[in-house]
Amino acid sequence: MTDVWEPRAVADREAAVAEAVVRLTRAARDRQPCAPVRDVLGATDISLAYAVQQRVVADRIAAGARVVGRKIGLTSESVQRQVGVDRPDFGVLLADMDVSALPAVPSERLLQPRVEAEIAFVLAADLDDDDLDIERVRSAVAYGVAALEIVDSRVADWDIAITDTVADNASSGLFVLGGERVELKAFEPRDVTMRLYADGELASEGNGTACLGDPLAALLWLARTAREFGDPLRAGQVVLSGALGPLVPTPPGVTVRAEMSGLGTVTATFSDAVESANSSDSSDSSDSSKEQG
Repeated sequence: MTDVWEPRAVADREAAVAEAVVRLTRAARDRQPCAPVRDVLGATDISLAYAVQQRVVADRIAAGARVVGRKIGLTSESVQRQVGVDRPDFGVLLADMDVSALPAVPSERLLQPRVEAEIAFVLAADLDDDDLDIERVRSAVAYGVAALEIVDSRVADWDIAITDTVADNASSGLFVLGGERVELKAFEPRDVTMRLYADGELASEGNGTACLGDPLAALLWLARTAREFGDPLRAGQVVLSGALGPLVPTPPGVTVRAEMSGLGTVTATFSDAVESANSSDSSDSSDSSKEQG
């Protein structure tokens, strides 16, 4: 089926981007999920959805946010089935999304969070070559780290098509990095096995092959795609590979722990509902300028 947005005028496309940006920004600011944005973007126009994402991220940067990397989303068939899409996407990681150093994940910053266990790659070199291949990508990785990505959606009830999640910065929320840094010569990403526990109960499991067959293949896809968008991956950036298993809901108070072969463990406890409510109740108007994830 032909994309319904293709014949439309540039002015119509600009109006669609503006409306989607307003809707998603308001949902994040007010902590109230919004209706899907595919009603203005269409369900298949991915380029238009990325235009929204770029505008949302640019507004965050203008307000003082700092880019620290990217996330690859929807790399696992099981996760694609869970959210009803059929292809990977990517989003931008900002510094305030990294909550690794906090004693608890701030539940009050989240709307409808879910967690997935991933490999985080930290880059030692830029990936801006014209002839990127798997070996070039491998050589650019400084080390891998066990990671938890806390995905979130500004769209109510996770009622998303591909354009909804792309526009919403690939449903990015927060992330937690483990403490063990492992060079690629010491582990093979596609061979990593993962078990994710919620309050001690096994909630998700999988392995590296669930991530586009190989997390390094996912990284290669992102490197090529980011370069095509004119914003290539850079040395020092963190890249979240995509899920190694199904998503798990993370209500306030839950503790999640991922065990990943060759990479160790990563754990996060979500602040409870009382703490979240107190944090919201105690905030004043000066908090409105605080960066949000």
